[in-house]
Amino acid sequence: MQILSSPEEATPFDLRVQVQQLQEEAWPSPPGEVAPPKAPAHDPALRPLSMMLVDDGMVLAALDILSKEIVHAGRRFAAGGLSTVVTRQEARGHGHGRRLVMAAREMMIARKLDLGLFTCDSSLQAFYECAGWRVLPGAVLIGGTPQDPFPSDQPGFDKITMADFFSPKGRQAETAFRDSRIGLYSGQIDKLW
Repeated sequence: MQILSSPEEATPFDLRVQVQQLQEEAWPSPPGEVAPPKAPAHDPALRPLSMMLVDDGMVLAALDILSKEIVHAGRRFAAGGLSTVVTRQEARGHGHGRRLVMAAREMMIARKLDLGLFTCDSSLQAFYECAGWRVLPGAVLIGGTPQDPFPSDQPGFDKITMADFFSPKGRQAETAFRDSRIGLYSGQIDKLW
């Protein structure tokens, strides 16, 4: 069993097909909207890095790290977040997802990001906490674009914001991120990562 990572566009085709199948199982697309396997799923401007836990050629779990510079409280930060975290249905309950999420956190640190933040369903809080992430109290991510914002606290969403602060600059600013609306502005493809 090994963890593989590569820029999304450079992920080997057979692995990308498996990842897309896992994503379709978890979040079925509306009829006729399934992207062809060769098409990247994320906005290239977010520098998507695909990570997969693979055992003998089979993808057991996968996720993508998206990253960009954000401005918050008048300061610029190199931020990253988890996207499309999924584990093969028959492989769940064995710690594969947690292992991959922990590796992604370490990858963000290695990539010298100031902080990592993302939203998840509130029911997944304990899962992400076991993998080293913490709830960012009162924080709301604003995705989409400034002209067409997509907030994580919109009606019908049951989202919480998870975070960790990696660099000295990030750690010093942690309190400014609590109980705040954070302009992620991840674009129209990845409204929230």
